[in-house]
Amino acid sequence: FKTYHMVHKRSQTFRHFVDNTLLKLPIIGMIINKSALARFARTLATMSAAGVPLVDGLESTAGACGNIIYYAAIMKIRDDVATGQSLQFSMEQTELFPHMVIQMVAIGEESGSIEKMLDKVADFYEEEVDDRVDNLSSLMEPFVMAILGILVGGLIIAMYLPIFKLGAAVG
Repeated sequence: FKTYHMVHKRSQTFRHFVDNTLLKLPIIGMIINKSALARFARTLATMSAAGVPLVDGLESTAGACGNIIYYAAIMKIRDDVATGQSLQFSMEQTELFPHMVIQMVAIGEESGSIEKMLDKVADFYEEEVDDRVDNLSSLMEPFVMAILGILVGGLIIAMYLPIFKLGAAVG
């Protein structure tokens, strides 16, 4: 585990591979993806509401997502926005953000209330993550109970089998 942590920390290629693989996993990937989107939206909304310039806010937001794939995409968006492109167009170019997020950002840019729209996006995805985690824990509960039953049953058999053998040898 320590070796994994050291390699993950030092190797960009390895981090990219691991984060990309995690995003593609069936259930866990959706949770990680939605969580990164929620963090992106919440952090950028907070930065925008605090009056931080968009380019600086995007740079801070990139690190808050916790995923190298999102980090690279947000840094590309930051570079595009710094050259004068709209946030919405830059997000479309990454092909990483869902259509709903892009539409909410477009509405926020046009109306001048991007922080409100990003807060709504963050609320939506935080709710989605909570629902997915609840569903996942509900699905895992029977498996955990079965594994515990097997472990307890194996322990009981391991304890009583020598006693039965001893009884058979005496009798």
